[in-house]
Amino acid sequence: MHIVVLAGGIGGARFLTGVRAVANALPDTTVTAIVNVGDDVTMHGLRICPDLDSVMYTLAGAADPERGWGRVGETWVIKDELAKYGAEPTWFGLGDQDIATHLVRTRMLAAGNPLSTVTAALCDRWVTGITMLPASDDRVETHVVVAADAGGSKAIHFQEWWVRHRAALPAERFVFVGAESSKPGAGVLDAIASADVILVAPSNPVVSIAPILAIGGIRDALIGASAKIIGISPIIESAPVRGMADKCLAALHVPCTAAGVGALYGSRKADGLLDAWLVDTTDAATTVEGVTVVATPLWMTDETATASMVRTALAAG
Repeated sequence: MHIVVLAGGIGGARFLTGVRAVANALPDTTVTAIVNVGDDVTMHGLRICPDLDSVMYTLAGAADPERGWGRVGETWVIKDELAKYGAEPTWFGLGDQDIATHLVRTRMLAAGNPLSTVTAALCDRWVTGITMLPASDDRVETHVVVAADAGGSKAIHFQEWWVRHRAALPAERFVFVGAESSKPGAGVLDAIASADVILVAPSNPVVSIAPILAIGGIRDALIGASAKIIGISPIIESAPVRGMADKCLAALHVPCTAAGVGALYGSRKADGLLDAWLVDTTDAATTVEGVTVVATPLWMTDETATASMVRTALAAG
């Protein structure tokens, strides 16, 4: 069996640990993760891919369990030195170990290697146990349109909105810069076509999953795929499991509920994404038109609980 997962962020990374555990217990089962690149940004001359790195470090057991991102046992000497120089941005912290990853990536990209090749090379070290594919090899970045101080609106990079401002600036809309002219990354369309089941991780639907769907050809490939698509709600009892998805959904005027996100994705019967939608047992009354709704515990307290969720999702497919 070939399981394909659309994922981004810490929630997607943790979900993939459960997918991998289930796959390892099944014969002839492989996992491919199509990972968001909309968070990618260049800072201090380095190309940083937060979602790819979160997935890679988490699956390798190298992610910091307290912060949920970055490397465990990280140190911050270079960050402190940059601050003493007044080198901006001071609000985005790069750990000493993490910088090595960004240096290797930046050097390989500058040499003409596509992001998919670079990601595979990085994963050779970390041994993730799955295949990780960037959603696109092209440059696609999520920008957030907010009110400008002098009136009107301005666009800032998602990382500035998310990290510097902690999403406190009301978002007017989200723009996936470069998505319209982008193409799916190497292997992405083949993975979708060969999938036996496709899972949408409980990632932020607006800034982790939507940028993947905005890349030319991916949404159409998913809608036309022979595999069933099962999504997992990132919302439990009207609150995000993690992060600030509520503030992202508010910009789209989408209710922060399992039903709201399910309807945002929509039914494949109506050119949407989902065949089935997993919601938490506390949201068992949820309905989404044209979509089979399955209630199951969704708190990813540990790998065992996450694997149980994954098995329920596979059964729904």
